[in-house]
Amino acid sequence: MELLKDMEKHDFEQLVVCQDRDAGLKAAVAIHSTARGPALGGTRMWPYASEYEAFKDVLRLARGMSYKNAMAGLPLGGGKGVIIGDPEKDKSEALFRTYGSFIDRLQGWYLTAEDVGTCPEDMDCIACGTKCVLGTTGKGGDPSPWTARGIRQGMKAALSRFCGKADLAGRVVAVQGVGHVGAFLCRLLAEDGAKLVVTDINQSRAEDIASALGAEKVAPEEIFDVSCDIFAPCALGAVVNDDSINRLKCSIVAGGANNVLAEERHGYELAERGILYAPDYAVNAGGVIFLADQLETYDPDKVMQRINGIYDTCMEIFGLAEKENLAPFVAADTIAEQRMAKGRAEN
Repeated sequence: MELLKDMEKHDFEQLVVCQDRDAGLKAAVAIHSTARGPALGGTRMWPYASEYEAFKDVLRLARGMSYKNAMAGLPLGGGKGVIIGDPEKDKSEALFRTYGSFIDRLQGWYLTAEDVGTCPEDMDCIACGTKCVLGTTGKGGDPSPWTARGIRQGMKAALSRFCGKADLAGRVVAVQGVGHVGAFLCRLLAEDGAKLVVTDINQSRAEDIASALGAEKVAPEEIFDVSCDIFAPCALGAVVNDDSINRLKCSIVAGGANNVLAEERHGYELAERGILYAPDYAVNAGGVIFLADQLETYDPDKVMQRINGIYDTCMEIFGLAEKENLAPFVAADTIAEQRMAKGRAEN
């Protein structure tokens, strides 16, 4: 009943659960809103501690996608898929093909792509069961480089707002998570002359990035204690929480993870502490901008132009926050909700 109350509170449209014993599939798809168009959001594969945790996560992520797609100005709603399982052990062609057939029954109202624990090759298998999939190896591939480019634009906007200069050279950036998005982001920041401190639960992956880019590597739990200009969470969500917020030694929080704030009150607390939060779904929208373009005729120049626009989007958010005396996450929600309301009125 708590899940249903949460769905009612945030006006979700659907939560659909499926299983296939032979394929070893246990999955769920949440569709938050189709007010602006079909719901686009990736499929995450993760060894959730319980089914309840999986359902709770897919709802939280789907709602975030509605806000992200609306903020990016895309004619799309928000949805998300989760597959319960260990991506290192439980993947199979049959599992993803069966999952694709499940998505196909949603009749085009949910479009999927890769997310944490999945990759373009997995999307190829899903495509055997449905056409409602983006980011396959034959069409676009990994959206992570585009996500990273958008985060860089968000960081520059935050620096411009915080200190009047959108220049990453010499800035210390602490990057939590150097998987697909985090690794690409680190390379871009290194090109810009930033000083990097990195960590990852996969220590060898962190060591590889540190060695390649001349970055400092710290243990996963130590990343919150790093004195830096920007803390960039690029792993899982809820990393700004009751424990970590007291340890942060940064001026700006801007990264690729979804749902960075464990609770809304942490967004208010960041503002009270003078830490500028660049709302996650605004800065990490580069990947969905890239994927959405595949629904049209793919034009990399147009994609890059839209991703560069993330800078202006963030400045709009910061401007509204200052004008109305709002925390940045509230300003972002206000803009996104206005766009979703407009979509409902037009449809």
